[in-house]
Order: sequence, then C-alpha cells, then structure tokens
Amino acid sequence: MARNDSQGVVVVGLGRFGRSLALELTKEGVEVLGVDSDPRVVRSLAGRLTHVVEADSTDLEAMRELGVAEFDRAVVGVGTNLEASILSASVVLELGVGNVWAKAISQSHARILDQIGVHHVVRPEHDMGKRVAHLVTGRMIEYIEFDDGYAFAKTRPPRALIGRSLGGFGVRQEYGITVVGVKPSGEDFTYATPSTVLREGAQIIVSGPKDAVERFCALEYDAGPRTERRSPGRPW
Repeated sequence: MARNDSQGVVVVGLGRFGRSLALELTKEGVEVLGVDSDPRVVRSLAGRLTHVVEADSTDLEAMRELGVAEFDRAVVGVGTNLEASILSASVVLELGVGNVWAKAISQSHARILDQIGVHHVVRPEHDMGKRVAHLVTGRMIEYIEFDDGYAFAKTRPPRALIGRSLGGFGVRQEYGITVVGVKPSGEDFTYATPSTVLREGAQIIVSGPKDAVERFCALEYDAGPRTERRSPGRPW
C-alpha cells in the first residue's frame, strides 16, 4: 500500500471520533487510510474510505508496511486506551509523519501526547463541553475558542450599540474586541467597517481575547442606553 500521498490522511483508531473524522474527510474528497485493530470496525467501513486496514497501530513494522511514513498528516483517534494512544502516536511520529493530531481524554493524557512531540492535541469532549456551556447561557449563537486564549463569537449587538456606527462608538477601545462581520436581519453576513451601523435584529461576529469576548457578549442583557458621545473618527 506504500505510495507517495502527501495529500492523504492516516486516521488511526476508528471509534466514534476517528470514524466521524475519516468519513467527513472522505466526503471532502481527501484520500484516507483508516487503521483499526477491530475487524468488525474495519468491515463496517469497507468501501466507505479510500483504504481501511485491520492492523495493530502500536506495531512500528506493521505501520511501516502500510506506508504510513509516506503520509504527511495523521490523526490518532485512539482515546480510551491511553497506552495504545500514546504508543500509536509515538509510532506515527517515529515514521516521520510531519503533521500529527491526536485525541486526548484528559489533561494528563494531553500533556503526555504533547511531551512526546504530537503537533496538535485535541480534547473533543472537553472542548465541546466548553462551547456548549457558552451557548447554553443564551448570550452567544456560536462560540469558538483557540488555544492561545483568543475567541470568536456570533452574537447579537448589545443595546448600547444599536443605531451607532462602529467607528463612532469606538468598540475596540471600549470593549477590547473587534467586530469582524455583521448580518442585518434578513440579509447575508458582510464585513464590518468603521461606518457600519448596527440595527435591531442584526447578528455580529466578534473576535478578541476570550475574557473580552465573553464580557462583550454578556452586554446583550445588561447594557443600558449610553449618554456619552464619541468623536466620529475614533477607531472601532
């Protein structure tokens, strides 16, 4: 199966996470080599992935024979078996795959994966839990947080901004966030500019430090009319 396929992705471990990822990649036209030790899982995905193979992902020689070393990207989706997860990630790294993602189920698991050199460690349940917690409050419509404490959120503008231009109000100076896009009621999203005026029923996309984004989104419920005026030329 060895071939030079830098555009393909190896997905190791085809449980719920790995299976969903592999099928989504396939839907997007990406060639996928799926590897799992469970023959039932392999049979269930036969014909649905580019290649799907029953193999021990902790066995360096077995993975070498599959041509894993010729891939530039790999995802280790093994989660519940920590030893298998760490050994599989170690094997993929030893084979020289240049961009390795791995699933972790705890902070200590994530720390070990990071220490052995995994390039991207993801915690799907943890990250989804944090995201849903933000959405459940009703303050945000969508929320994405990045590792460096930066976040994007889709929300509705607080009352303080309704009828005002972004440049005239000085949103960035006032709240420490940037309004990236605006979706007026019944229209499509468009880029925000300093002259953009926010109206009732609009949705906005904001970005900035996580804490600043959260504080800004909370203003939908507690921001009252503002009386101070700002110069029209103030940056937004």
